[in-house]
Amino acid sequence: MPDIPKGAILQRDKETYAIVPRTPVGLVSPEDLERIVKVARKYQIPVIKITSGQRFALVGMKKDDVDKIWEDLGMDVGKATELCLHYVQACPGTTVCKFGVKDSLGLGMEVEKFFSGMDLPAKVKIGVSGCPLCCGESFVRDIGILGKKKGWTFIVGGSSARRPRIGDVLIEDLSGEEIINLTKQTLEYYQDKAKKRERMARFVDRIGIENIKEAIL
Repeated sequence: MPDIPKGAILQRDKETYAIVPRTPVGLVSPEDLERIVKVARKYQIPVIKITSGQRFALVGMKKDDVDKIWEDLGMDVGKATELCLHYVQACPGTTVCKFGVKDSLGLGMEVEKFFSGMDLPAKVKIGVSGCPLCCGESFVRDIGILGKKKGWTFIVGGSSARRPRIGDVLIEDLSGEEIINLTKQTLEYYQDKAKKRERMARFVDRIGIENIKEAIL
């Protein structure tokens, strides 16, 4: 195995690397953007790609430049290969969207803050949507959170991978605090019962949604 620099992903050419700076719920500041542009020019990074997880992937850098790029960026590493929470994506919600009924950005930031350092059996992606239009892709994420007028809906077991799966609704009409607590209970149960590298969709298929409801609710 090659010696991989911190926070880097070896590319298919086996020579260059990519990094993914952490941008919780897809929010970036003008200063973040300025630093990204600066390092892209300074180190001649050929590709900057917006990912499905609302993050920037900087692709095509030389191994010897990776540590210097992280230092120049001054941003945290966005997990991309580790067994943990990879990201929380969220729609604009009530912050700016005329259809929003819940603050998906605010709740998404809270969820990421609480669970970003948690070790898990496999990677976990969370989608938060501020209304039933579901622009946060809540039904195809490992954990989905969907806002309705009466409260938040909690969804588990979604997947948009090779074996797609629509997530199961676990419970509805929750407060933001209840969502945080239920996310904690769900991830702890997943930690305890899942096999290594078993994604949430396959875990729900194996354990059964009714058994999960009985254990968590």
